[in-house]
Amino acid sequence: METIHVNRSNLAEWQEKARPNVMALGCFDGLHHGHCEVINTAYQKAGEKQMPLAVMSFFPHPKTVISNGKIHVHYLMPLAEKEAKLRNMGVDTFYIVEFDKEFAGLSPEQFAAQYLNGLGVVHAVAGFDFSYGSRGAGNLERLKQDSGGRIDVTKVAKVELRGEKISSTCIRDRLLNGKVSELHDLLGRFYETPGEWDEKSFTLYPYYTLPGPGSYEVALKNERGSFQTKVAVMNDGTTLKCIDVMPLFLKGKLSIIWHKEIAESRKLRIS
Repeated sequence: METIHVNRSNLAEWQEKARPNVMALGCFDGLHHGHCEVINTAYQKAGEKQMPLAVMSFFPHPKTVISNGKIHVHYLMPLAEKEAKLRNMGVDTFYIVEFDKEFAGLSPEQFAAQYLNGLGVVHAVAGFDFSYGSRGAGNLERLKQDSGGRIDVTKVAKVELRGEKISSTCIRDRLLNGKVSELHDLLGRFYETPGEWDEKSFTLYPYYTLPGPGSYEVALKNERGSFQTKVAVMNDGTTLKCIDVMPLFLKGKLSIIWHKEIAESRKLRIS
C-alpha cells in the first residue's frame, strides 16, 4: 500500500500520477464496525470494476480546524496504526489530506473536481451521513452532479448496535466515561493504547486517549509476554498507576488492552 500525504502544494503532482480508482471517503478514526463496512464495500466495488482501492482520510480532525482549536479531539488511533490496518484490509492507496482553513473553504464542486476527479476517482463509497465542502454543504446525493457526472456513488447504510449508530463520537464518549467494556462490540476488538513504561510511569504515545479516571482490569503486553492486572487512571486524565508490581519484562514499549472498568472506582475520586 502506498501512503500519500496530500496538501495544496503537492496536489497537482499527485493528480498527474493518479489512475482510475474506487475510493472510500471518511475520517475513519478508530476504524470501527461502521468504517469497516464502508471500506469493505469499496473493496467489493473495486473488485467488480477491476480497479485499485483507495481510501481518503483527513488530518487534523476537521472539528479542530473549524473551531480554531477550541475543540480538542480525543483521537482513537494515530495515522500510523490506521495505515497498518488499512494495508491489512487490502487498500492500495491511502490519501491523507491536510485539513486546513483553505481546504475547509472549498465549495462542494471544488472538492469534487480537485480531490476526487483530480485523483482519478470513478466510484466513491462513503457512509450515509458523509458530507464535504464548505460548511458540509455537499452530500452523497449531489456528488455525481458535483463531479460533472464522472463519479458513481455507493451510500453505505447506518451501522447500528442495539439501535444506536456506531460512530467515533459514541466510542469517544464511552471511553471518556470509563465504559471500556462496551468498546469491544463497537470496535470489533478491545481498545488498546501503546506507550512506554520506565518502571515508574507510563508515557502514552501521541494520538491515543486514555479512558476517564477510574480503575480497570487490563492486560499489559509486549513482545516478551503479557500480564493481567489492574490499573488506575488518575483525575488528571494522563497519569496511570499500576495496582500490582509490574514484571521487569514489561519495561520499555508495551500496550495496555482495556478489558473492563471496575464500577465501584467510578464513584470515588482517584488520586
